[in-house]
Amino acid sequence: MDGNMIGPGPYRATKLWNETIKLFREGMPIKRHWAHFRSYDNSFTGSEAVDYLHNLLKCNQNFGPEVTRYQSLQLLRKFLKNHVIEDFKGRFGKEDFEDNGRLYRFPPQSPFKPVPQRLPFREVIPQMLQWDDCDDAQLPSAIPMKPLVLNSETWNKRHSIAIGEVPECKLIRRREITPKHVDQIWKSMTFNRLQSILGLKSLDGVLDAKLLNSKHIVYNVFNVNKQGIVVLKNKAEDLPHWVLSAMKCLANWPNGNEVNQPMYSGFERDVFRTVAEHFQRLREPLLTFQMYDICVSILGLLPRQQIAVEALQVCCLLLPPANRRKLQLLLRLMSKACNNHLLPPLNDTIGTRTLMVQTFSRCILCSSDEVDLDELLATKLVNFMIDNHENVLKVPSELQRSVQEHISHLRRAQIKYAGADTDSTLEMPPQTFCRQISRKEFEEQRVTGSQGALVELLEEIIHDKVMSIKDKKKKLKQFQRSYPDIYRRRFPTTESEAAVFPERPQKFKPQLTFFTLKKKPAQPFQRSWSFRA
Repeated sequence: MDGNMIGPGPYRATKLWNETIKLFREGMPIKRHWAHFRSYDNSFTGSEAVDYLHNLLKCNQNFGPEVTRYQSLQLLRKFLKNHVIEDFKGRFGKEDFEDNGRLYRFPPQSPFKPVPQRLPFREVIPQMLQWDDCDDAQLPSAIPMKPLVLNSETWNKRHSIAIGEVPECKLIRRREITPKHVDQIWKSMTFNRLQSILGLKSLDGVLDAKLLNSKHIVYNVFNVNKQGIVVLKNKAEDLPHWVLSAMKCLANWPNGNEVNQPMYSGFERDVFRTVAEHFQRLREPLLTFQMYDICVSILGLLPRQQIAVEALQVCCLLLPPANRRKLQLLLRLMSKACNNHLLPPLNDTIGTRTLMVQTFSRCILCSSDEVDLDELLATKLVNFMIDNHENVLKVPSELQRSVQEHISHLRRAQIKYAGADTDSTLEMPPQTFCRQISRKEFEEQRVTGSQGALVELLEEIIHDKVMSIKDKKKKLKQFQRSYPDIYRRRFPTTESEAAVFPERPQKFKPQLTFFTLKKKPAQPFQRSWSFRA
């Protein structure tokens, strides 16, 4: 089992490769194994192969006892990739060798690599002195080998390995990733994803990252039921039972009356009023005051439906779990009520969808400054969320996959080389949301972000053919008071503002004719003279 000692010289790695394969093929015990109700002759399991190769390399003169089991596993993966071995179905190459009970076997063809013809003697000596080995060897770079050492000093200075020569290395494990690190990774990657979707250089000015809790993101991702709705641990933060019963009754009308309450004429309107009054008493909108600017920025993406949906998916992950749950239940109620033809009209003058949007829009989105246009902005966003409610409040799959892959990468083992700095084993994505930007960059982002949606809103008010001229003037005055700069850019002169409203035809007073001028005024006492007659 010791094998032949392969001395220094050209193509040493190829020789070691062939020697290792030869010893492994000759000595690896093979027998009959059962798997999937079938028997396979001349096979071995992955764990048996790792055990045998590990012992073989430790006892071999060319490698020594420093070889670890993990290095033996890496070498077997190279064996599988180069068709030295194959699985019991004959697959190799892209398959990954596993250290378990999976079955493998030797292929019939020879896996040895041809050794090139020996170089002339005058070229061999310098290469022997330099341990030259520049061929296409396949041994893993992490397996140390014992060269033919002339003295201990040479051995300490240089450690020859299978492929070329690299600094001395050892296998170490990553530092343990704590839940706090996981929260930081989720927050950082979520912010980076949102910034990328919006096309902004930074989220400064539209979202204050310091005011948001990273634990909320992780909770919203993993604490959900089969329908994807957040499940709260603290029931005190949930909707009251009577509100949930009322919402279920209205959403599943007429089959949602689970308590068999007496149903009278107008019962559904009283149920709706109960739900509306509860949400209208909330101290803060469901999308929170902190999210107002970022939601206004998303309004500019609504024409591109897929991008807007993804932006809202990421944005809603930042909400407190209680807010996210209430928003999910409310949107489901609004969507079902709007599409339920069996539900009687909840208002005598307006339709169900319009009533829903008008009632709950400011419960979902509004600013802390009570801007006059909050209702218009919220209405536009809520209409979009009703139409896409099934996708808007889902966990973005691409973001979840990216975070999980990053965390898995951080938890893998690594190889440390001499002189390498391993203090940064726990790599965190760059937290770009804390970067300070110049005033010029802020102005550019402000124009391309929230102001883009406001400009679009102004154009909608101007070209609205259904709105009366009186209401349109009122809305434009509100817009002018709230956003004078945007209004001034749209209407730089009074003539441009007057061109929006058509001129009314002038009402002329009746002109005085010749006969009316000639007619004398009636005498004040004319009727009294008639009495004397």
